[in-house]
Amino acid sequence: MPDDLTATSVTQNAHMTSMSTPTNVVFVCKKNGGKSQLAAALLRALGDESISVASAGTAPGGSLNAESVESLAELGIDVGDEHPKPLTSEMLDDADLVVVLGDEARLPDGVTAPVERWITDEPSERGITGMERMRLVRDDIRARVAELHTRLRDA
Repeated sequence: MPDDLTATSVTQNAHMTSMSTPTNVVFVCKKNGGKSQLAAALLRALGDESISVASAGTAPGGSLNAESVESLAELGIDVGDEHPKPLTSEMLDDADLVVVLGDEARLPDGVTAPVERWITDEPSERGITGMERMRLVRDDIRARVAELHTRLRDA
């Protein structure tokens, strides 16, 4: 896939960022109501001040997915003040890494930051719905965020 990024590219990019400047990670999905919000909240919850986190949508919806909010609350993460935001050129210009969740969101041409595309588990394809589905999605994203955090921290 053209947006894929290897761990080597992330490592090289992280070394270009000075220790005093946070690494800027932008999570993107289509509506910015679920998966990109989950990823951003999960990375923020790790409390690493060397990483600045944002999330946005290419076609933002009107509100957060209630099950996404609940699944984060189960982990003690409050996203009550969050709302879907549009992806801006400023976000992309400031990004050291862009992570696109799912296959629906399309980035504009000219993105200079490294890009990863995470095709996450979709339990609904196996007939799993409701909060059970959302917990599986959350846990898949949580594992990916933990791995990303390790790569960025160790870079």
